[in-house]
Amino acid sequence: MTEYHRIAATTPLHETPTWAVLQRRLFALLDGAWREFETTYCEADGRLTYAGRMHHRDGVDDFYEPFFNWPTLYRLGGADDLLPAVKRHWEGVTAQMTEFGFVEDEYELGYDWFHQGESLNFFYALCAADPDDAAFRERAKRFARLYSDPASGNYDPEARVIVAPHNGSGGPRWGLGTEWVEYSASQVGMERYGLPLDDLDGITEWSDLASPENARRMGDAMQERMGHGDTAVNLAATSLVTNAWLYDNEPEFADWVTEYVGAWRDRAAANGGLVPDNAGPNGVVGELQNGHWFGGHYGWAWPHGLHSVESAAMIAATNLTIVSGGTDALDLARTPLDTVIAHGVVETGVATRGSMGWGWVQKMGVPDDVPVQLVPYRHGSHGWFDFHPVPLIYPVWLWWLSSDARDLARLESLERDAGFDWRATKWFHDKEEQGHEAPWVSFLLGRNPDYPEDALELALGQVGRRLALMRATPFGPPDDDIHWWQRLNPVVTEVLTQLTTGAPPALYNGGLAPARVTYGDALRGRPGLPPDVAALVREVDADGVRVDLVNLGADEHREVVVQAGAFGEDRIDHVVVDETAPGSLGDSHSYVVLEPVTTPSAPLPVGSARIVVALPPLTRTSLRLSITRRAHTPSHQSFSPHES
Repeated sequence: MTEYHRIAATTPLHETPTWAVLQRRLFALLDGAWREFETTYCEADGRLTYAGRMHHRDGVDDFYEPFFNWPTLYRLGGADDLLPAVKRHWEGVTAQMTEFGFVEDEYELGYDWFHQGESLNFFYALCAADPDDAAFRERAKRFARLYSDPASGNYDPEARVIVAPHNGSGGPRWGLGTEWVEYSASQVGMERYGLPLDDLDGITEWSDLASPENARRMGDAMQERMGHGDTAVNLAATSLVTNAWLYDNEPEFADWVTEYVGAWRDRAAANGGLVPDNAGPNGVVGELQNGHWFGGHYGWAWPHGLHSVESAAMIAATNLTIVSGGTDALDLARTPLDTVIAHGVVETGVATRGSMGWGWVQKMGVPDDVPVQLVPYRHGSHGWFDFHPVPLIYPVWLWWLSSDARDLARLESLERDAGFDWRATKWFHDKEEQGHEAPWVSFLLGRNPDYPEDALELALGQVGRRLALMRATPFGPPDDDIHWWQRLNPVVTEVLTQLTTGAPPALYNGGLAPARVTYGDALRGRPGLPPDVAALVREVDADGVRVDLVNLGADEHREVVVQAGAFGEDRIDHVVVDETAPGSLGDSHSYVVLEPVTTPSAPLPVGSARIVVALPPLTRTSLRLSITRRAHTPSHQSFSPHES
């Protein structure tokens, strides 16, 4: 049993922090909500109740997504029985997808990594929540070798490419599936994204696809040019391999991540720093795209541009940062952002322009006639197009990972030019559990002191709304809509992740979940905050963090393991404790209660990733942790008794 430095909280609760009460209320509400969801929509083995059929490759992700953040809730401090529940749901959905014919050997047969990443969020979070589970350890390594081992057929080490955009346990699946043998104008829902390829003779606008001949020509070109070779969104596969590496740090996994991300960094360097979206079978950019650096599947030209390419680049850069301990790879994600920002404009009409404008007004809280900063998301043969606001999750992750003054300056510039107030907490819920980066960053920078209370009220409202929708629709999806359940998932973790770990949520299309601090229950030997305990990270900077801990319980003594980094990679050099004297009752005649006085302790040396904080009933403490980042080799961290 490892002994850690111990700190005892001595400050009584002179005033109960509102944020702490709201946070514990949220934990309690969430633990009831997930149980109600599974009772309403799931079978005994964990699968979703569904009597419909599945007709094409798309859809596996939609069955895993309703549970994607449930392991995260457990890891933050959710109920003990949530862990066996999430394992049951993963195994039940996996069996369900196997029966549908889309999964083999517990892994998807083959689809693009924009959607595979959405499926695997659930798996990654589960691995991190219980790294002692031997079955998931075995799965993690077996799945990773679908890419790190060339014998699987998915990866060509000579060309340093994943050989097809659709890939998985069945090896490469050439083409894009039978649904796009023809690409017709009758696909009304795809019209807003425009032409998948804009360089075919005689097809210059959407209406040209009404011709059966043109629809067939477009389909043929898509199958051949977009259905072979590598594409930038495949970079998200690095999370699968990094997740396996985090178990035992086996070199085969780190070497593959380094090699594959290195290949795309080389391609970006040859393209002026901007990551291209395609590489042919021989590893040559433009090999299948008439020499263009754009045009790959889920790439710069179609359908989402920045939304998919920057996500994959950020995921890959983060993973190489994890396995290498260095931050040089972050340029893979910096340059795309800086490129589109350089082409930005300030204009009105955010809700009605482009392919993805419909959700932005709600997120920003501005009328459609207010000018806001817009950047191009896509690039085709005619240059940059499809303008939308900057997705803040990416510049926030860059600053969070690097603590670099350049990345903070980018954020501050974006705030100045945004056209809306970053401090306002907007009432919306994104399925990705993202979108409230602006008010949170403002809080961390000392400009938005009310954010914790505002955000927790928001989260409570989000859960309440989902519960109301569930109770109004206690039946299977209408019209066999497989997106039904993810719109009803009542587990919300964005705000809890921000406030307790000092980190943004994991990137939705397949990112892992780093953190500045994570917690364990030292007395019960499990991850997450103990019952009655609330935590708030109120400062994050290059030198460390400030964490407030509160035990709201009137009877139970609690002990919290505070760990620097999600994977034990950071070192707590020393800690300063704000010690508060409780004041006094004054003299025997006046009974005047004197205000408590807070003084910082002398720095207490630590030199490891963990400390234990003892919290007697109705006490609190504030810790300033001085931290050296990436001082240790990262690994999945257990809080079981043999570890703590």
